[in-house]
Formats: sequence, C-alpha cells, structure tokens
Amino acid sequence: MKTFDYTITDSLGIHARPGGELVKAAKPFASKITLTCNGKTADAKRLIAVMSLGAKQGHVVNVSVEGDDEEAAAAALETFFKENL
Repeated sequence: MKTFDYTITDSLGIHARPGGELVKAAKPFASKITLTCNGKTADAKRLIAVMSLGAKQGHVVNVSVEGDDEEAAAAALETFFKENL
C-alpha cells in the first residue's frame, strides 16, 4: 500500500472541474484508490464520492493506493494533485 498526504492549495478546493479530472486520472488504474479528508473517505473513481469530501483550500487529503499497479497510480495521482489542486 502506498499513501501520501496533500494540502489543497486551490482557492476553490476540490470542485466539479478538478474533481472530474481527478476521477479521470484515477480510473485507468486497477488499484483501489481511496481519499480521506475531514473524517470522510471516498473512492477516487466516483465523482459524487469525491465531491462529498468537501475538501477546501488548506484541508489535508490523504491518498491511499492499494493493488497491482499501486506504484504507478500513486505517482500519477501525486503529480495530478501538485499540478491541479
């Protein structure tokens, strides 16, 4: 299992556009990808679940990746977060 924390820097947090892009970035991977923020947990491959986290600027999101391609998935998502959120 690979995990990393990311502090949201986008002034709007995870809203519809970057949330949709996050789901698109997560879907190609076979690994289970879970986001945790504010005591809530969501499947990164489901937009409604991601939006329900309510992640705003300054909130810390924990990303957990588990599966056969976890190394590649974690690296790709960490890059996505840094470039988009």
